[in-house]
Amino acid sequence: MNGRRMMGWGLLLALPMAGAVAWSGSAPAPKAATDTGAAQGATLRAFSSEAALKAELERLRREERERRRREPPPPPAAPPPAPMAAAPAAEAAAPSAGAAAKEESITNTQVAGVDEGGIVKRRGDHLVVLRRGRLFTIRIGGDALKPIASLDAFGPDIDPSGAWYDEMLVSGDTIVVIGYSYQRGGTEIGLFDLDASGGLKYRATYHLRSNDYYSSRNYASRLIGDKLIFYAPLFLNLHGDYTDSLPALRRWQRGTDARGFARILDAKRIYRGYGKLDARSGIALHTVTVCDLAKADMQCRATAVFGAPGQVFHVSEDAAFVWTTPWSRDPRKPALSEVFRIPLDGRPPSAMRAEGAPIDQLSFLQRDGFLNVLVGSRANGQWMWAPEGDAGQLALMRVPLSMFGDGRMVAKAAHYRSVTGFDAGGGAVQNRFVGDWLLVGAGRSWRGIAMSDNIHAVRYASREPFAAVTIGHAAERFEALGSDGIVIGRSDNDLVFTSLRLGRTAETAGRYVLPQASQGEQRTHGFFYRPTGAQSGVVGLPVLGGGGDASGASVFYLYNRALQLSEAGQLKAKPGGTLADDCKASCVDWYGNARPIFIGERVFALLGYELVEGGFERDRIRERRRVDFSPRQVIAR
Repeated sequence: MNGRRMMGWGLLLALPMAGAVAWSGSAPAPKAATDTGAAQGATLRAFSSEAALKAELERLRREERERRRREPPPPPAAPPPAPMAAAPAAEAAAPSAGAAAKEESITNTQVAGVDEGGIVKRRGDHLVVLRRGRLFTIRIGGDALKPIASLDAFGPDIDPSGAWYDEMLVSGDTIVVIGYSYQRGGTEIGLFDLDASGGLKYRATYHLRSNDYYSSRNYASRLIGDKLIFYAPLFLNLHGDYTDSLPALRRWQRGTDARGFARILDAKRIYRGYGKLDARSGIALHTVTVCDLAKADMQCRATAVFGAPGQVFHVSEDAAFVWTTPWSRDPRKPALSEVFRIPLDGRPPSAMRAEGAPIDQLSFLQRDGFLNVLVGSRANGQWMWAPEGDAGQLALMRVPLSMFGDGRMVAKAAHYRSVTGFDAGGGAVQNRFVGDWLLVGAGRSWRGIAMSDNIHAVRYASREPFAAVTIGHAAERFEALGSDGIVIGRSDNDLVFTSLRLGRTAETAGRYVLPQASQGEQRTHGFFYRPTGAQSGVVGLPVLGGGGDASGASVFYLYNRALQLSEAGQLKAKPGGTLADDCKASCVDWYGNARPIFIGERVFALLGYELVEGGFERDRIRERRRVDFSPRQVIAR
């Protein structure tokens, strides 16, 4: 396993996993600010100057030195990135959800109009695929199915060793590849041109100084119209030159060294929250960067906030939320976390404080002037495999956005509703907002522990308690079927699909069992639902087993007809071993390699280096044709 993912295991094992915790819903909450007062309507304050920023960092450095003299040395913190530091970038225009591309999305996104970095995107008559360090284009327009071009997903003068190219977005004729390089110590943003015939051309690479953004569930990048939004944490080095630890950007060119880097934000774009920072568990600079892809030379604007290192990142239609939680804390009670709301139009961020931490990005919903978040008393955020750890006791926090201000306000006990009776049994918590409901359950974790047969559901805007719903299997995935829902998970060796009617109450409606099968992809992008009517549609999901090739994923399709589920068919991978593709980078499919794709009346399955097209014959999806777009088959342009 590479250094990046090994670091994730080490951090996860070091996180607190202690016993019973007192939740504020059943115990006194921390002293809260009133709902009115100086904090309401306020924002965080930026540093007034470079001198003020330096003075604050010097103060934190002195506090840390004094603490080290008084206390035994703690376990070593994660090392800072190698020093790095393009000309100062101009400010980008504010993104707008209304500017989102009109072309129908093929990505299962959390927020409508907010695209997420993935491995396959559509642009007009072509699909663009990112796999194992390469980009591929496949023509699908005019009933075609033809590989067109392939190109390395990194610059021609860049050494890709130690780099992972994970996420891709397409804005107009620009392809963006987001990666992380251990060799260069930062996030890489690669830009490529896509022409009308599907040809690919490398444009530029930008390097951003950051720590690794990888999460087992979340995606680092978002796209609203032509505005690229991405998040990157950066642990501060309090024992060296602080300027070597601040976000910086450069445009890559041969021979470039650290002198080619320039900071992308000055002190007046760096903000401090109200909470006390504790260097024992690290201090991170959480940076949200908005880049304008409409210009040939990418221009970016960054906003950063100081906070604890544990974090979950979520993007709504108009703001990015960063929930920060200290790693060093009393395991007997929920941590007091700081929650930052960073507007995407460049206005100053605001903050509030709350107990616990979210499970993942799906724990958030901003709607109707409120922020709703599922939090766990021992949850550790999205870092590496932390969401698969023990989340402790769960509660739904619902607060008005007016509580976000200068950071003094703290969520009260009345803002939480405990998920009473919920027991994850050592498994991984799954959650999702669907329609008017929040759904919570647990599935098998990487520890392989079996789960309860119940899920819990609540109408998040009401004051009703959570209700248990018996489904008879683990909950490994929640998804939306229009305003209703579906929960997918294993029962012994079978994969079970259960539809949920979400009306006055939450109740099971239909069920389908796929024998001897499991999910072939855990990430949200592995699932897709194509509605065909108000109460009908087709589900697609990669699976292992269930009649497919046991050595690789196939895509299984289900009909939804008024929440009754029936098999629609399966598109299978070609039997055989792993292709020798001369992989140079990203040679593990951390983001998966299989996706269901629906385009108009056409249905596809992306399966490794194959794109399989199906057709409807007598109410079943059957293979129509397939194409191999592996590096051996595609001529680079």
